[in-house]
Amino acid sequence: MAYNKISNKTQQKDINYLNKDFNSFRNQLINFAQTYYPNTFNDFSDGSPGMMFMETAAYIGDVLSYYTDTQLQETFLDTAQERTNLYHLAYTLGYKPQVTSVSSTILDVFQLLPSKGGSGNKTPDFNYALELDVPSTFTTNRGVNFNILNSINFNYSSSFDPTNISVYSVDIANDPEYYLLKKSTQVISSERVSQTFEINGLERFLTLNLRDSNIISIESITDIDGNEYTEVPYLAQSTVFDEVENIQGNTPTLYEYRTETPYLLKLKKVPRRFATRFNEEGVLEISFGGGSGDIVDEEVLPNPDNIGLGNRDGRTKLDSAFDPSNFLYSKAYGQVPSNTVLTVTYLKGGGLRSNVATNTITNLSSLTIKNKPNLNQSLLSTIKESLACTNEEPASGGTNGDSLEDIRQNTIANFAAQQRVITKEDYMVRTLAMPARYGRISKVYINKDSDLNNSLNLSTQPNALSTNLYVLGFNSAKKLVTCNTATKTNLATYLNEFKPLTDSINIKDAFVINFKVDFEITTFKNTNNERILLECISELQDYFNIDRWQINQPIIISEVINVIANVKGVQSVQKIIIDNISGIELGYSQYKYDFKIATNENIIFPSMDPCIFELKYPNNDIRGKITQY
Repeated sequence: MAYNKISNKTQQKDINYLNKDFNSFRNQLINFAQTYYPNTFNDFSDGSPGMMFMETAAYIGDVLSYYTDTQLQETFLDTAQERTNLYHLAYTLGYKPQVTSVSSTILDVFQLLPSKGGSGNKTPDFNYALELDVPSTFTTNRGVNFNILNSINFNYSSSFDPTNISVYSVDIANDPEYYLLKKSTQVISSERVSQTFEINGLERFLTLNLRDSNIISIESITDIDGNEYTEVPYLAQSTVFDEVENIQGNTPTLYEYRTETPYLLKLKKVPRRFATRFNEEGVLEISFGGGSGDIVDEEVLPNPDNIGLGNRDGRTKLDSAFDPSNFLYSKAYGQVPSNTVLTVTYLKGGGLRSNVATNTITNLSSLTIKNKPNLNQSLLSTIKESLACTNEEPASGGTNGDSLEDIRQNTIANFAAQQRVITKEDYMVRTLAMPARYGRISKVYINKDSDLNNSLNLSTQPNALSTNLYVLGFNSAKKLVTCNTATKTNLATYLNEFKPLTDSINIKDAFVINFKVDFEITTFKNTNNERILLECISELQDYFNIDRWQINQPIIISEVINVIANVKGVQSVQKIIIDNISGIELGYSQYKYDFKIATNENIIFPSMDPCIFELKYPNNDIRGKITQY
């Protein structure tokens, strides 16, 4: 008996996997139907029911393709566009975005001091020397608040914290009646604010949301029992450096060095700790650990027996690379608060508005003065009323925080640096990433000591391990200024935590060279000359925007010409002159610079001493002219 064998094998069909949009999906579906179902369906007109199903399937494929591409794009730092994703990627790679930056300066605080003793033998009576504690606030006439970072003690003087004394007034016998005391201290633009949170029960890894604008940092978190929680970079870090005053009761063996070293650092274990991060909405999230129970704080020192405990299998391997801080890790991640009320005190403020000029911080807003009950209270009241302040240096460094592109670029560079400064790029990124409360560097340039010496052909032997770091900041009008002493001091302290032991850092001021631009153009006929001229000026203002310029960046004249020539309606650029403009009395930099000598092959080169070209007043220093033939 003969029979035909029926095969169950499905016919192999060619499928195109390269379709990405609606039209390509639609065309491929039509081609698929024509190829494999020619007798089943052959009405491909726009109004047919079959085409409705094909276009519906193409629409779904287009939408799915879009979201697949977008999701893939948002997983990479260099292509992500959503603020939420950029924040998550930044924290994953170790960078903490800034929502604001404070300005800082050195504030001079004065008080009168009565004299004591007989005629011809009068001396200052330091019993009336005041002590101002944190928090004490000073303000400008515009209402910008500045807070001291450390207490001001007029009774204490050292090379580290000197008290300057001068005679303020004399009596009829020409003996000193009052002395004038002066102390200088660092202040930052900030305002102290407190919020309370009621915590019911115990929740592991508790997170609190601090909803406010322009938050600089958390100053303190305490519960109703007086327990203080300490901020750490990540919850696994269980120790922090603690600043201890060098007095005999604290350190009797080191007390003799108190003049040169008024404070000492010790490693302190902090079982009560928290970590912070900003989300994409600018809300500060405060995270606590997952442990519970009573754990006593104690001072600890690194123990070599602890090295290697950070390994997963707990074994010590001589050929393994150890993290120097692995003895700081804790599996408990800190103690979480429960059944209590937390008081969170934080600093807010900063921004461009906080950059103020010299001699503007002159108001005493809120002072915390240590009580002196055993003195003449009437005279003490007079002394308190004599308190005055001023800033001889402008407060600079305040900015409005990171833009999305700032977050992207700083995160990429921060991850490459791996919290260490080795290359030039590492130093530059670490400088720009200095925490906001210590001041903000806007422009930075770095070279080795040997680079500068070799370029100048100096006979002295350069230090191959010495690094020259040139910095600049912004004032309130976003004009370049030299950074004040407080900011540079903070920068030196900050970099010292990341640099190799053998590296030496010289922090210097870069030079600012101001200039003006004059140009002449011809335009096509029947065009609006005034509009074209204004558009040329606008394009030049955008090209010379200070955000686009760095220290030691040359001016390429051909690029400037192209900027003008690309404006619609410009026929040709007849002439362009870029020249120096200087003079403090005119509001410009004091430094003169010969642009003609510095120009070579249509490029204006910066000086050997690192400098930056700044078009300081773009509304006034760009002048254009239209020439008609």
